[in-house]
Amino acid sequence: QVQLVESGGGFVLPGGSLRLSCAASGRTFSSLPMGWFRQTPGKEREFVATTRWIGGAAYTKYYADSVKGRFTISRDNAKNTVDLQMNSLKSEDTAVYYCAVSSSRGLIVSEISKTRNYDYWGQGTQVTVSS
Repeated sequence: QVQLVESGGGFVLPGGSLRLSCAASGRTFSSLPMGWFRQTPGKEREFVATTRWIGGAAYTKYYADSVKGRFTISRDNAKNTVDLQMNSLKSEDTAVYYCAVSSSRGLIVSEISKTRNYDYWGQGTQVTVSS
């Protein structure tokens, strides 16, 4: 049974940093897209970042425009973890952040950001950015 467990959320001042971590278990994840989404009350869950295997030892990373240059996604296949380093945080980054894994190794780029393509989800971790 696949399980994703997020950690690292919390309260931070604008301009601050947080690092989220997701520990995955239950299968082999090294060739699967792993990413982060976020959601605020009354809004749809939105894409933040994903890392996708492209062959051999190579991975690519994709980011929502709203977080490019501020957030960095990374994965450690030996530990089955995917992290999200969030810098220069803004109040609009406040949300529940979810770790997600797609079971589609061949997920195409145009589908990377769509929640329907992710099969496994964590329980979410709250990030609050406020002064």
